[in-house]
Amino acid sequence: MEDQVQKDPNEALVIAVTTRAIFNLEEEHQLFLTKGKEEYVKYQQVNEDKPLEQGTAFAFIQATQFVNEKLLERNPEEKGLFDVIILSNNSPESGMRIINSAKQHGLEISKFCFVSDEDSTQYLKSHNVKLFLSADRTDVCNALQRGVSAALIFQQEVQAPCTQLRVVFDGDAVLFSDETDRVFREKGLSEALEYERAMEAVPMGEGPLKAFAMHLGKMRKKFSQEDSPIRTYLVTARSGRDMGIRAIKTLREWGLAIDEAFFMDGAPKGPLLSQIQPHIFFDDGLHNIQGAQDIGIPSALVPCNC
Repeated sequence: MEDQVQKDPNEALVIAVTTRAIFNLEEEHQLFLTKGKEEYVKYQQVNEDKPLEQGTAFAFIQATQFVNEKLLERNPEEKGLFDVIILSNNSPESGMRIINSAKQHGLEISKFCFVSDEDSTQYLKSHNVKLFLSADRTDVCNALQRGVSAALIFQQEVQAPCTQLRVVFDGDAVLFSDETDRVFREKGLSEALEYERAMEAVPMGEGPLKAFAMHLGKMRKKFSQEDSPIRTYLVTARSGRDMGIRAIKTLREWGLAIDEAFFMDGAPKGPLLSQIQPHIFFDDGLHNIQGAQDIGIPSALVPCNC
């Protein structure tokens, strides 16, 4: 399972996932919370040859490997690949099961970092991480405060999507800043529409996932529309008529090509997501996340009130 290709962290799109985001460790986590660290370590050691089940982010990480294969078919010298790191608050002695599980599932993980009880997010910048996925809200908030695109993963039943990597972004407070959301919350819809009209020619500020989206977009541009192993979507509650223009102008200004954009005008996102079948759906609204989870869409919350 050794990586055939040595990844260059300066050119790769580095994704860091925690063990509870990529594997289903809920039972073990409960044991840790109720019986303490010693019992947890003991349990992990006894079961170290028993592979962990797939977690919510597993399909997403698997799909990045498919993209890498396609990139290397195009150009065997390609350096702009996905590079996946597992960051774990496990101690090294309980980490053996994690390494074994990754091997048994055929995952290409370039680095395993077991940091015991340390705040693992302090290592994100030194590894040049562009996206961090964790099942721990504090971790995610720490990462966002360090300027790293990050989202909170909940353990859920996931439908296995197709091999093409499909990523869905919400707009405000995810790809874009939450400036219009704030106007809406403080002054209501008509003021928010007025604000958008006044600001139509001004690109929106960047949201917490813009940096990751830009790297993904750069990778996406290496392929034509027909043969791309990556497909990106914007699914926003904005209405197209009143608030779509500024969103599209902002994407154009950034040079970020999105394959499909849907302006939902507040309608539920679930039915559309069900059709897209993404590997991951990023949103800042818990109600949208719950709606997506109900239909088996792997979902990640970008918390806006860290």
